[in-house]
Amino acid sequence: QVQLVESGGGLAQPGGSLGLSCAASINIPNTYVMGWHRQAPGKERELVASISRGGSTTYAGSVKGRFTISRDVTKTAVFLQMNSLKPEDTAVYYCMIHFNFVTFWGQGTQVTVSS
Repeated sequence: QVQLVESGGGLAQPGGSLGLSCAASINIPNTYVMGWHRQAPGKERELVASISRGGSTTYAGSVKGRFTISRDVTKTAVFLQMNSLKPEDTAVYYCMIHFNFVTFWGQGTQVTVSS
């Protein structure tokens, strides 16, 4: 069982920035994908960004150019830098890791963008 520990998030004004961090409880040497999904009230959970252990990235169109995902393979950790935040970015953000055909999720962290 892999546990994901998330940190960061909180409240930001429109146009502001926030950062999210997530680290796995064990170091995973295999091929994996880590990333962030988000779920706003009344909406389905959606992919925000993901990154493979090798560094390949995927972004949702709504965040491309504003959010940057990165990883630390020595710690099996993933980071999300969110710039130019918009009210529609408000959601609970969930960290995930997928490897060996299994997906693990973090507990979620709230991001609120409001003036």
